Amino acid sequence: MMFDISRRRFLFTSSAAAVVAATGPAHAVTPLSSSLRPVARGEDLRLRSLPSIEDLIARAKLDGTVGFSVIDTGSDTLLEGHGAETGMPPASVAKALTASYALEALGPGHHFSTVVLTTGPVEEGTVKGDIVLVGGGDPTLDTDGLASLVSDLAKAGVRKVSGRFLVCGDALPYSAAIDPEQPEHVGYNPAVSGLNLNYNRVHFEWKKGGKDYSVSMDARSETLRPAVEMAHMAVIARSLPVYTYADSNGRDEWTVARNALGNGGSRWLPVRKPELYAGEVFRALSVGKGVVLPAPEVTPTSPGGTVVASRESAPLRIILRDMLKWSTNLTAEVVGMSATRKRKGAVVSIRSSAEEMSAWARETLGLTHVALIDHSGLGDDSRIAAADMARALTDVRKRLGLKPLLKAIPVLDDNRRAVRNAGMSIHAKTGTLNFVSGLAGFVDLDDGRELAFAIFCGDLDRRAKLTRAERERPDGAASWNARAKALQQALIQRWGVLYAG
Repeated sequence: MMFDISRRRFLFTSSAAAVVAATGPAHAVTPLSSSLRPVARGEDLRLRSLPSIEDLIARAKLDGTVGFSVIDTGSDTLLEGHGAETGMPPASVAKALTASYALEALGPGHHFSTVVLTTGPVEEGTVKGDIVLVGGGDPTLDTDGLASLVSDLAKAGVRKVSGRFLVCGDALPYSAAIDPEQPEHVGYNPAVSGLNLNYNRVHFEWKKGGKDYSVSMDARSETLRPAVEMAHMAVIARSLPVYTYADSNGRDEWTVARNALGNGGSRWLPVRKPELYAGEVFRALSVGKGVVLPAPEVTPTSPGGTVVASRESAPLRIILRDMLKWSTNLTAEVVGMSATRKRKGAVVSIRSSAEEMSAWARETLGLTHVALIDHSGLGDDSRIAAADMARALTDVRKRLGLKPLLKAIPVLDDNRRAVRNAGMSIHAKTGTLNFVSGLAGFVDLDDGRELAFAIFCGDLDRRAKLTRAERERPDGAASWNARAKALQQALIQRWGVLYAG
């Protein structure tokens, strides 16, 4: 079932003829009968038993749109396509394009730095001026990393400050959330800044004791659990909504419905004041090292000064590998905006940077149907066609070294069990929103042939009807997405038989 998505910026045709017309003669679809070599009897029977594209799509029972494209990277030939020119939400598949953008702009060896500055000299353990914690956009900074900065500050002989303790995230523009249409309490939709901590999430834990609940909010890491006060939780006697949020009294004020808590549990909540969060945790950790700091104050711009402590992230290549494996939205937004800042000298917002990344994809990769509103794929107004995504992967696989960063995806049977000796291996990026599913990457066949592919499925009419509160776990979404993933597996296994040898 096809549907009108013109309100989402794009209305593309979905015929196979359009795929050929857009990609030109060099990428013409290769028909099954075009092989010049004799077809063995057994192989012929195997090929003839393959289900058609139409059969596979019908079997999946996905209302909405299915688009895919698969390319032989060795010959640069389009092998098969369906609905490949239709603009679809890429979901987290967009992160593969973001990784390529960052690799080209920043380089695989790029490091993000977080520093502590002093605006005056240190005399007998006292800073005669301000201490400033300045973020350089590191998306991986955690509480353990802050603790190492505190240790370096103490080693520099600092014990107190005569002025202020400032925190600054001006390396990147602040956004209260990646996608304002998501539920307020989901941890994958935090604020973004140039100073980020623990992926801008705070850990909320509750335990029932008698008739009451004890609750805690902390910035836990592998070894530390400092409590925070800038995020506060109140348990309220109600059934719904489960969570509410307010920016009140200079902190993140949360409430939770008592009836939803049970006997105990925990979850990560998004942080909306990332600079204040990092500053409060830094101050709490400083106490243990004998450094006394006043309450943190957010400054819009760094005053500059002398670096007394610094911490570098892992190389960008490692950060991107982990981003593609764990699909961390904050990392995608930070590295995407950092790439735009490097290319253009400044970045205004997530959306404007995503538009610049789309322009880069058109100019550098030759894409035609791409318009992204963020770098993570969290916003469902982003669009890219399957033909463009497969073409982009073909271009960047060796030139930018993207393929080794992609996650290995198992080949699964109809019961979702891994297939041994499948005759192929898959390295790809998944993408999932409710009623949206994508998969794009590479298939290596046992005979040495390499395929680049992109598959996008979406029931956008159904998704558009969801309220903001329903977007976390809407009815029917899990089974729809499971059928979409089964279709992706069926298509890849079809290609493994059809194009092997």
